[in-house]
Amino acid sequence: MAEGIRDKVAIIGMGCSKFGERWDAGPEDLVNEAFEEALADAGIDIGQLDAGWFGVFYDEQNVGKSAYPLSQYLRLPNIPVTRVENLCATGTEALRGAVYAVAAGACDIALAMGCEKLKDTGFAGLPERTKGTFEDLYQPGFTPPGAFAQLGAAYAAKHRIDMSALKRAMAHVSWKSHENALSNPKAHLRRRISMDQILNAPMVAYPLGVFDCCGVSDGAACAIVARPEIAKALGKDDHVTVKAMQLSPSNGVEMGHRSWDGAHTLTTRKAAARAYEEAGVSDPRADIGLTEVHDCFSITELVLMEDLLLSDDGAAPRDILDGRYDADGATPCQIDGGLKCFGHPIGASGLRMTYEIYLQLLGRAGERQLAAPKFGLAHNLGGIPNRNVAAVSIFGMNG
Repeated sequence: MAEGIRDKVAIIGMGCSKFGERWDAGPEDLVNEAFEEALADAGIDIGQLDAGWFGVFYDEQNVGKSAYPLSQYLRLPNIPVTRVENLCATGTEALRGAVYAVAAGACDIALAMGCEKLKDTGFAGLPERTKGTFEDLYQPGFTPPGAFAQLGAAYAAKHRIDMSALKRAMAHVSWKSHENALSNPKAHLRRRISMDQILNAPMVAYPLGVFDCCGVSDGAACAIVARPEIAKALGKDDHVTVKAMQLSPSNGVEMGHRSWDGAHTLTTRKAAARAYEEAGVSDPRADIGLTEVHDCFSITELVLMEDLLLSDDGAAPRDILDGRYDADGATPCQIDGGLKCFGHPIGASGLRMTYEIYLQLLGRAGERQLAAPKFGLAHNLGGIPNRNVAAVSIFGMNG
């Protein structure tokens, strides 16, 4: 019978590049920037790495189609390297590969890296992937804002919420993330904005305005994981451990019939339930001390608070406006600025979220440090509301 991975794997080092319009750097520079920080943090030699996982989504853009670039960029000692992709959960998928290899005993120490170099493509948003039957036949005129705007409309209809009230809660989501990013030198966007600016910004896809949408950036993030006894042998008596990693992809139900109401993400609810059980979290609102969730759009973060059982159904707008998810609230969300202010280099985002939780749990987050969180939760949502993959990871300290 499956017993899960709770406390079988320690994170012994992490690194993160500065995210942004990195015209000065190629993907090899971003990868090395994150890796050098992680290696120094782990306190190991590169020769101690047994295997690596490399998360890249847009293999057509700058980085390459195989795992080979990671081995070359870092001059890894001819160890196995695997390239992975799983929509916007790509960075988390790389971490999941490394974590499961260590938990299984296949590796003592493993590397997870995620990177994307998108600004050079010239697209203001995410670039087009290579054309094929999926694009040509099934996504005519598709845009992510258009898809997630429908999540907002369905949510308002289901819960009988006036759209102006919903938009105010959505605006608070974005305002909060910009406030948090002011104290994070690695964030892409570090500028204070007002609620009025957000509410009066040009519309992208109703009800999503410009400030309701995350941007695109370049970036890389990295984790080095090992068995807990290795962490202790390295002098890391207090270390972060993986409590749970759960993944749930859509199986077609959302598009197949009318059982899905369009106002929540079914996959997140399933992945969260399994993750809480694996981690031994019986009361998420009491135990989860901070979250990094997939705030590709402000409405997504709002809905996810309910999908993760942190707000009652229909209550997220009130909880958001009451400050529950602010930096000084009961469950701070996006304390580093989130996708909203880091942008979304897809391969790196999941690992970037984990990086912030790692710093917070170790008390190393500087100006934005929270008071002794017990568990941190990272969430990715890849795809669109009616066809996606959700990843929920929970981290805590050893013991």
